[in-house]
Amino acid sequence: MKLIVGLGNPGKEYAGTRHNIGFELVDALASAHNIKIEQRIARARVGRGTIAGEPVLLVKPQTFMNHSGESVAALLRREQVPLENLLVVIDDVHLPVGKLRLRAKGSSGGHNGLKSIALHLATQDWARLRLGVGEPPPGLQIDWVLSRYTRADRKLMDELLIMGMGAVELWLTEGIETAMNRFNGT
Repeated sequence: MKLIVGLGNPGKEYAGTRHNIGFELVDALASAHNIKIEQRIARARVGRGTIAGEPVLLVKPQTFMNHSGESVAALLRREQVPLENLLVVIDDVHLPVGKLRLRAKGSSGGHNGLKSIALHLATQDWARLRLGVGEPPPGLQIDWVLSRYTRADRKLMDELLIMGMGAVELWLTEGIETAMNRFNGT
């Protein structure tokens, strides 16, 4: 079993914001692969299914971004999933809109969702897919990540979701190194 965790904030008021692009990618994968995200487990909305021949758990923590680690750690324990089978999808203000970057492990880069996961797992050794949402104006990071996209940025993000789905599928079938080599820099 592999866990694909998209980070975001629950609630209609956050739908479509830059901070919720992780939720959007999980929803896109679910739609493309006929996976219903209906179960509620470990304070998360969860869907079980198969993508590219691999059994997956699609996860949208409902703990709010800054407490995502509570849900992720509980699910890993409950499902007995090793860390190498975890991929976390997040927004990244340090990447331009429409760019992505895969990493096998690494620091939080200031992302509170990743900080929470690292705290609850006591390690930073898990794969992450960073989706670029653009650099905020100085001093306005919170407002920026909770804002919606311009029409032009939304078009780029829709294209990024398609590329992100491809990156996830390659990670599932061929591993993080192959996915990094193929998708980083595109």
